[in-house]
Amino acid sequence: MENEEKEERESLYRHSMSHVMAKALQELFAKVKFAIGPSVANGFYYDTDTEVIITPEDFEKIENKMMEIINKNEDFIRKEVSKEEAREMFFDQPYKLELINEIPENEKIGVYYLGSNFFDLCRGPHISNTKMLKSYSFKLDKVAGAYWKGDSKNKMLQRIYGLGFLKKEDMKNYLYMMEEAVKRDHRKLGKELDLFFISDYSKGMPTYTSNGLILKNKLIEYWREVHKRAGYKEIETPMALNKALWEVSGHWNHYKNNMYTFVAEDEAYAIKPMNCPGGMLHYKERPHSYKEFPLRVGELGKVHRHEASGTLSGLLRTRCFTQDDAHIYMTPNQVPNEIKNIMELIDEVYSTFGLTYKVELSTMPQDHIGEEEEWQLAEKQLAETLTNLNLDYKINKGDGAFYGPKIDIHVKDSIGREWQCGTIQLDMQMPKRFGLTYIDSDGEEKEPVMIHRVIYGSLERMMAILIEHYAGAFPLWLAPVQVKILNINESQEEYSKLVCSLLEKENIRTESDLRNESINKKIRDAFLMKVPYIVVVGEKEKTNEEVSVRAFGSKEQTLYKLSDFIEEIKKENLNRGKKSK
Repeated sequence: MENEEKEERESLYRHSMSHVMAKALQELFAKVKFAIGPSVANGFYYDTDTEVIITPEDFEKIENKMMEIINKNEDFIRKEVSKEEAREMFFDQPYKLELINEIPENEKIGVYYLGSNFFDLCRGPHISNTKMLKSYSFKLDKVAGAYWKGDSKNKMLQRIYGLGFLKKEDMKNYLYMMEEAVKRDHRKLGKELDLFFISDYSKGMPTYTSNGLILKNKLIEYWREVHKRAGYKEIETPMALNKALWEVSGHWNHYKNNMYTFVAEDEAYAIKPMNCPGGMLHYKERPHSYKEFPLRVGELGKVHRHEASGTLSGLLRTRCFTQDDAHIYMTPNQVPNEIKNIMELIDEVYSTFGLTYKVELSTMPQDHIGEEEEWQLAEKQLAETLTNLNLDYKINKGDGAFYGPKIDIHVKDSIGREWQCGTIQLDMQMPKRFGLTYIDSDGEEKEPVMIHRVIYGSLERMMAILIEHYAGAFPLWLAPVQVKILNINESQEEYSKLVCSLLEKENIRTESDLRNESINKKIRDAFLMKVPYIVVVGEKEKTNEEVSVRAFGSKEQTLYKLSDFIEEIKKENLNRGKKSK
């Protein structure tokens, strides 16, 4: 409750700051046309149409003008006007006029005044007076392009972003986080650590190098391990399926603009943007009994989605990715326990990576299939289950899948950023559309309840998150190269090769650096690749069958018997990177 009150207060202040910024822009630049200016996470923005291009070089004078406005102790005053009055007030503001024309004819329109010479179309609310902003911590952040109403057919506007926090300490922490985010950018680290690249010939579709594929495969191996233990059976469904199937599922009508399609022998096909319809075909292939339930079926399926080029972002937003889907079929009374099992699995997986998380319940969207009564029942069941599990959650109205409500999992990384990854979707529509049935204990044919769920979500997205979460310094079990062997000079070359071969025999991913370079340069190069363990071999180590070991991030070197070091690495690998005690 305390966090919710803080968020509401932050939003109130940020929205008020967007009006202060708009007033400053009006006073500094001629003929500014204003669009919208809401509060957003960590700050605010205003979309504007100006005769001059506003750049970061203008930020200081805009900030100074904003401070000048704040120091005048001006009131925010709300007035209600008729639609006709609003048209007269905003006669020279085309974007405001467009918004006004969309409001029902007899509805009163809210206008907020700030001082005597600025007013804005706004529902509010706002703070009462700018003096409340005197201790507020704010700074302008960046300028970006934004289409009016998000439609590329409309004019491109200038979106001016500002940061705003109630406490200076929060601003300081946020700026630190942003600096860290730049250092940790997975696109930068992906290149430096030789993990992946995205060619202009395959936009939005990553190519993995040997190192990147090791990382991806280790995540897949872990996924298979925990899912086998949790009673899931893994399947594989076709990459492309006939248009008729996508019509049955409802995706053709709701999602076809994001699907890659082609025609073969006069029949239309779509490359799958999700695994669900193929999973339905797998279920329908044979009869089922209640005795099989809950039936847990998983798939690491590669999917393709036509995302706009402007939205693509490294591995975080791609056109082709692997989705760790599972479809679980059950009787209605098994739903609460199955959600509990999924949440326990999610907790285990995220805890392995040191990720904490928050939970949201996303409800019926406007563009949905099925009766509202079914949705209400499904939403109630999910809410009751979360409550019974003593999980705090927020309601995210209208953000459910088109076929059912869902529980969304937002993970928090090591610098406090949140990412939406896992989801649990209760589906009371897809079984009906595909005619899925089972024989119940009374011998009657019935329709199963189905849950769609992912844990990683997109494997590519999870890789991006983990690259940034660890800043490229992966725990031992995930690291593409786990140990780097460095010799001091040529006389230790054969012993270095022996050390390398003994480690490799134990499935420890090892490389040697036998270049004719100084040992300091070799150590520096291995450090830049963020290898977990750097092993230095000199004459003493060679003579005594020892290794001198430096862990990443440490300046200390520890001398080990070679056999002891190998055992330590094996134990740490088994413990998923947690060092043995």
